[in-house]
Amino acid sequence: MAKLTARLGMFLVLLLFVVAAEAVPAKKVRCTDPAYPDCISDGLFTCPSGCPQTCTMSCDRCAPVCPRSPPPPAPPPPPPRKQKSPPPPKKRSPPPPPRKQKSPPPPKKKSPPPPSPHYSYPPPPPPAPMVVPPPPSGDVSGQKRARCKNKNYPLCYGVELSCPAGCPTQCEVDCTTCSPVCSCDRPGAVCQDPRFIGGDGVTFYFHGKKDRDFCLVSDSNIHINAHFIGRRNQDMKRDFTWVQSLGILFGKHQLFIGAKKTSTWDDSVDRLSIALDGQSVYLPEAEGEKWQSASSDISITRWRDTNAVEIEVEGNFKIKAVVVPLTDRDSLIHNYGITQENCYAHLDLSFKFYWLSDEVTGVLGQTYAKNYVSRAKMGVAMPVLGGEREFTSSGLFATDCAAARFIGELSLSNSTGNFQYGDLNCSGGEDGPGVVCKR
Repeated sequence: MAKLTARLGMFLVLLLFVVAAEAVPAKKVRCTDPAYPDCISDGLFTCPSGCPQTCTMSCDRCAPVCPRSPPPPAPPPPPPRKQKSPPPPKKRSPPPPPRKQKSPPPPKKKSPPPPSPHYSYPPPPPPAPMVVPPPPSGDVSGQKRARCKNKNYPLCYGVELSCPAGCPTQCEVDCTTCSPVCSCDRPGAVCQDPRFIGGDGVTFYFHGKKDRDFCLVSDSNIHINAHFIGRRNQDMKRDFTWVQSLGILFGKHQLFIGAKKTSTWDDSVDRLSIALDGQSVYLPEAEGEKWQSASSDISITRWRDTNAVEIEVEGNFKIKAVVVPLTDRDSLIHNYGITQENCYAHLDLSFKFYWLSDEVTGVLGQTYAKNYVSRAKMGVAMPVLGGEREFTSSGLFATDCAAARFIGELSLSNSTGNFQYGDLNCSGGEDGPGVVCKR
């Protein structure tokens, strides 16, 4: 009974506390932020029933708000699981001890064989050493080598190359392309029996007559005559001819260059003869040796040790001259019929002119004239150009051929100016009916 009375008393106390709590009036709040004058003018606001005593005023919403309750604490992590300890390793029994191997029985001693009868033999001869012959050099095998000599082409300068099959004994290196080329296959060349390549790029032959002189080039500032040597073939109506020497007139000078007569050819023996104004010019027999006139406008340079020179007159012309013989092979192919008394040493020539007029004449010179049209018959095996009467001279330094124009000084009117074969675009084959070039 007493316990019941006590519980009833506690219930009445709690009830009175709740009633008293409900009887406490709710808190009133107002906006005090001057940024919201409209909300300030609304006056007091009563806290909501969810937080009658703890609300705050939200001026931007213009309403009382209950404070946010903090988020409930995160539940504690679960306790780590106990890992099972690995089972203890099983004890292995130790391997059995190795078996003792029986030592092999000692070898039985064999009695030595009876001595064999001794015979003496002579020792074998030593093997003969193998001799490997050295590869033939260019000169021995007949194929010579040439190299670029122009220092303006450093990548090619000094590079040595074998001559092409078309000219195995005489070629030069084109430093621009760094390749060997046949010296007689360029415009301005006069070679062999004699084969010309004109300034227009057309290949033709001019045979002339043996032991006669012919005008090759005649212009106001230069006149070049050539002396032909030759041999008559009884089965033909003409002579086989080759250029043996040149007589060159320029200004007040006379320049002679010729090949000396010889029976047996030796390339190490110099067969060149050069004279300026009647005075012999001596050059040491070594490649690169150079002679210059007192005025320094005339130079003669060896571009081989022997039998090859380059002659240059400043502002006028440059000539490369090489002394070459007729070989037995040449005679066999062309039926020259040469004998051991004379190998017909002659000149292979390459011309380059710095100044020529439009009216230049001569067997070769006319091909540089402005309106020249080749008279050689194209399409035949050997296009021959006539004109012996027109180009015949009475002597090596005579200027009396019908086409002569030499006056000893440069005529600046109608000049072609610095004409050289580098200005030509050529096509055609070696020894063909014609090599055609365009300026």
